[in-house]
Amino acid sequence: MKITRIFSDENGESHFGDIEIPLIDQGEIGYLSEDINVKKLQFRTVSADYDYDFHHAPQMQYIVLLDGGVEIETSLGEIRQFKTGEILLVEDISGKGHKTKNLEKKERTSLFIHI
Repeated sequence: MKITRIFSDENGESHFGDIEIPLIDQGEIGYLSEDINVKKLQFRTVSADYDYDFHHAPQMQYIVLLDGGVEIETSLGEIRQFKTGEILLVEDISGKGHKTKNLEKKERTSLFIHI
């Protein structure tokens, strides 16, 4: 399973990275990853005009986009778009941060999984 990671380097610049979570064949129930310990779970809704300037992640967390996509820009100007169902691992809790805005002018919901 592919997950996009957002992290800060030693100079405080934010970057994207792609990681692969291995899935193991469990027969009839499908493919499962190893367990990942988590601290909390939060649901979030943002307004249709969500466009958040540079900020840090409040904690290390997975973000699951439940309905709607986002465009994220790193401090170095790299931009990627993410659609419904995609998962991000946000680790840039220090440094220059990243920008986030809705792809569509509609309310968007996501799931935060704190790690």
